[in-house]
Amino acid sequence: METTFQLLVNGLAMGSIYSLIALGFVLVYVAVNVVNFAQGDFIMVGAFICLSLYSNGIPIWFALIASVLIMGIFGFLYQIGVYRPFRSRSKSFLPVMISTLGASMFFQSLFLVIYGPDPRSLPPLIGGDPIQLGGLPLPRQSLVIIVFALLLFGFQFFLFEKTNLGKKMQATAQDPETARLMGINVAWMNGLTFVYCTALGGIAGILLAPLFTLTTTIGSIFGLKAFAAAIVGGFSDAKGAIVGGLFIGVIESFSAYFGMGAYMDASAFIVLVLFLIFRPSGLFGEKIGTKA
Repeated sequence: METTFQLLVNGLAMGSIYSLIALGFVLVYVAVNVVNFAQGDFIMVGAFICLSLYSNGIPIWFALIASVLIMGIFGFLYQIGVYRPFRSRSKSFLPVMISTLGASMFFQSLFLVIYGPDPRSLPPLIGGDPIQLGGLPLPRQSLVIIVFALLLFGFQFFLFEKTNLGKKMQATAQDPETARLMGINVAWMNGLTFVYCTALGGIAGILLAPLFTLTTTIGSIFGLKAFAAAIVGGFSDAKGAIVGGLFIGVIESFSAYFGMGAYMDASAFIVLVLFLIFRPSGLFGEKIGTKA
């Protein structure tokens, strides 16, 4: 029972990371009908920015806050440079998707030049021995990840369901032409979506980095797993991204314990293949129409 609980906590922690990244995939897709292949790299960019600030003497919590703000600006510039030049291309969404793929490769190469190939490490937000809960030692960073994820999920619900700004963003995502006729600045709402999703990716990277060595390719594998989580969840639904990420994280945790450690990374994609075969619409997905 104790082992099961520990595996569940570890799985939910990793699943929370996948959920945050998957939310970025889903929200951008719903808003502009494009898969942003650079979403995984945002975790690398955010973690390295935080590392740079921390290495220059800024306390880790202030470095985190500053990094999130910088990531928001980075996301706004990203959509100007990578999305906007191709958004009006007719007939196909491929130019934008190829543009995001090229941006992903560019970011990895740029940060490789800046930081080099050697793995780096980022300290945990709260250091110290594992917390004892009912006699069970639970890693502090795992609990921090879960708490952060819950706060961000709650913030997202509040933003999109309780604020005028969030409702404008949803209206823009659902029908940009009607939103434009209602006086909503569609370009600005799409820009805010990129800002929000980039910040989410950066936070995920800062939370993830203390658990793994930080390299310029860290975003690739976690981005792919989050992409699988988004598909498992339905890809057009934010709650599907959250549930899909948590589901993949728990599956990984238990598969590693039951003798499949060598295949732990593959478990997310095994789940993905099973969903594509037996439930291609995902847990919460519906058939998606192409935006006009």
